[in-house]
Amino acid sequence: MGIFDKLRNEFIDIIEWVDNTSDTLVWKFPRYQNEIKMNAKLTVRESQLAVFINEGKIADIFQPGMYTLTTQNLPILSTLKGWGYGFNSPFKADVFFVSTRQFTNQKWGTKNPVMLRDAEFGPVRLRAFGSYAFRVKDAGQFLKEIAATNPEFTVEDINEQLRNLAVSRGMDAIAEAKIPVLDLAAKYDEVSALITEKIKPEFNELGLDLTKFLIENISLPEEVEAALDKRSSMGIIGNLGAYAQFQAANAMGDAAKNPSGGGLAGAGIGVGLGAAMGSQMGNVFQQNQFPGNATAGNAGAGAPPPPPPAAQIFLAINGQQEGPYDLATLQQLAVGGRLNAQTLVWKAGMGAWAAASTLPEVAVLLGSVPPPLP
Repeated sequence: MGIFDKLRNEFIDIIEWVDNTSDTLVWKFPRYQNEIKMNAKLTVRESQLAVFINEGKIADIFQPGMYTLTTQNLPILSTLKGWGYGFNSPFKADVFFVSTRQFTNQKWGTKNPVMLRDAEFGPVRLRAFGSYAFRVKDAGQFLKEIAATNPEFTVEDINEQLRNLAVSRGMDAIAEAKIPVLDLAAKYDEVSALITEKIKPEFNELGLDLTKFLIENISLPEEVEAALDKRSSMGIIGNLGAYAQFQAANAMGDAAKNPSGGGLAGAGIGVGLGAAMGSQMGNVFQQNQFPGNATAGNAGAGAPPPPPPAAQIFLAINGQQEGPYDLATLQQLAVGGRLNAQTLVWKAGMGAWAAASTLPEVAVLLGSVPPPLP
C-alpha cells in the first residue's frame, strides 16, 4: 500500500491557488520534482491567471475557469514538447499564478522637498503625497520584466520602484502644468489626471495598469507656510495702524493690572505709555470722526496741512499786461514805483480790471510804501 501511495504522489492531478493574502502578486505552484499528470485538473479563480513556463519560456496562459489539461488546451507546450496527437505522457512545467485584482491604497510621497518655480512666489520647495492603485495587465510581460523566477512576489517587492516613478513623473507634471502654488489645492483632480496620463505608459511597460492616482496634499515648507499665515492675518486685520493701536491699548491695560512692575520705574513706563497712547488714540478718534476726509485721515499723524496757493495777480502798465505776480514781487514793484494806487490790476474771479487800491491784499502793500521825498 505504501508503494502505491508513493507512486501516486509522483504525479500532480490538481493545480490551484487559494490566495489568503492581500498583497501577493505572483505565487509559484510548488511542483518541485513532481510531474504534472496529463488530464490533471487546473482551477483558475476570478482575479487570477495561470502561466505555464517550460524550460524558461512562457508556454500557455489560462484565464479564470476549470480546465482538464490535455494536448488540446496546451497547444504551445505541446509544440515545445513535440507531442503528437493523443500522447498523454506526464510532463514537467513551472506553473505561476498571477493575481489580477486591483491593489488599492498604495502610498506615494516626496522624501525631500522638490524645487519648482512659481509665477507669484518665485522658486519654492514643495512636498506632495497621496495614493494610487494598480493591477497586473499583462501577466507574461510582468513575469518577464519584474517577477522572473521568484516563487512568491508581493506588492512590497515592487512598491518602492512604483513610488519613485510616481514621485519623479508626478512632480514633472506639476512643474509643466505651471499652476500657481495657491491654486494647486483647487485643482488636485486636474493635476492627478495629468500625472496619470504621464506615468501610465511606464506602468504598461512593466505589464501593469495604473487604475487610480490621487493627490492628498501638496504643501510648502513650514517657514513659508508661517509667512503665508502672517500675510493672511494682515489681510483679515485690514487697517494695520488701528490694529497696532488696539494691541498697544491691550498692553497698557495689562501693565496697569500688574502692580509689581517695579515702583518708580514702572510708574515712569506707565506715564510714557499713557502719553504715547493719548497721542495715538487722538489720531484714531480724528480718523474715525472724519471717515470721508482723506486729508484728515492721512494727516492724523501730526503733519501740518499744505500751504495755501500763492496769489497770482496781473498788472496793466503802459497799456501792456504783465504778470502774473505773487505778493512778494508786487511789494518790490511798489517800492520801485512801478505799482501805485491807480495801477490797473486783475486776478481770477474778478469781472474786470480795477485800481490797485481797491484790491485789499494789494492795498496793504501800497500802504507800507513811504511817499516820495520832498
